[in-house]
Amino acid sequence: MPNATVPCQYRTGRTLGSGTYAIVKEAIHIKTGKYYACKVINKKLMEGREHMVRNEIAVLKRISSGNRNVVTLHDYFETAHNLYLCFDLCTGGELFDRICAKGNYYEADAAALVRTIFTAVAYIHAGGIVHRDLKPENLLFRTPAEDADIMIADFGLSRVMEGGVGGDKLSLLTEICGTPGYMAPEIFKKTGHGKPVDVWAMGVITYFLLAGYTPFDRESQQAEMEAIIAGDYKFEPHEYWANVTPTAREFIQACLTIDPDKRPTAAECVEHKWLASATPHFVPDPESPTGGPTDLLPHVKKAFNAKGLWRKAAFSIRALNRMTVLAGTGYTFSRDHAEAQKLRENVAVYKEESEKEKMEDASITHQHESDPSSPHTPHSTHSRNASNVKTGEGEPDTLT
Repeated sequence: MPNATVPCQYRTGRTLGSGTYAIVKEAIHIKTGKYYACKVINKKLMEGREHMVRNEIAVLKRISSGNRNVVTLHDYFETAHNLYLCFDLCTGGELFDRICAKGNYYEADAAALVRTIFTAVAYIHAGGIVHRDLKPENLLFRTPAEDADIMIADFGLSRVMEGGVGGDKLSLLTEICGTPGYMAPEIFKKTGHGKPVDVWAMGVITYFLLAGYTPFDRESQQAEMEAIIAGDYKFEPHEYWANVTPTAREFIQACLTIDPDKRPTAAECVEHKWLASATPHFVPDPESPTGGPTDLLPHVKKAFNAKGLWRKAAFSIRALNRMTVLAGTGYTFSRDHAEAQKLRENVAVYKEESEKEKMEDASITHQHESDPSSPHTPHSTHSRNASNVKTGEGEPDTLT
């Protein structure tokens, strides 16, 4: 029996961003006027890979609304051409852009951010979820306000895993996925991975927050992968890390334990003295008359800006590499490969088609019925009370 269609209760706003296989647009709920970020996925592009969207919905239904620092999925539906996922609208920008815009930045600021994010990761893990793509670009602020919540976004690579915090050995994941500089050794080695990969990624993020660059930065992805597998990193240059306490470096080393079985859990990381201590950890500023903390911002901004051009150059090829993995090719393409060019063209065409559709003119179908008894299940547009709609936003698709 075919699904009934109903008028869409959203209208299309501006385009917020573009990812590998999706664009992200503003969606304005017509009755309430509230804004959301809507991931728009062309159905042609997802043929044979519908499980990816089903998986993302399954993940978000488990954890949405349960933690203020995890983005919420508010609605999902489809039209004749596209799939739509509506999330919280986070307008405060990305984590590192926010840091670079500050007047000063101390080790205690980094610790507070890491504590908040790790607490949310522990919540995700307790719900049987592994994120698998934690990185600064997927950490967004809800609003521009100084005290705005930081949000973990983009659960497109996440998976449901059972078997406790570490994940059942029988259900360990083996595919290579993520963003290379933040991926754990066991992902590259294909020995099976689970929740510990998120702890490794948080170790990389913490290093990045304290220095402005990642520990495994290399000239090529091959060299980067080899460094990750070997755990080959240093706290250098000295002038950067002289301003960071041994306690912070010890915390990073614990997160970057090569053996996932010996790596601390997210919950254990939250209890580490660098995060749990009531007294802030800092290196005194030798120029401060009161012995106050050293400002990390000058070095952090210098390192971050130096890597900016390289990151932009690597961006497009990483996006393409992920697309080929999703397509099941089993290998990645060089920039000049004929099939890569064809794939790029198809993705561009499909995303352009998605861009043209106006939600307010479309009829929608809900393939996934909501469960009213579950507090984490998004409401269907055609059956929900408009007063229950929450202001929200989401995340551009992950690029690798």
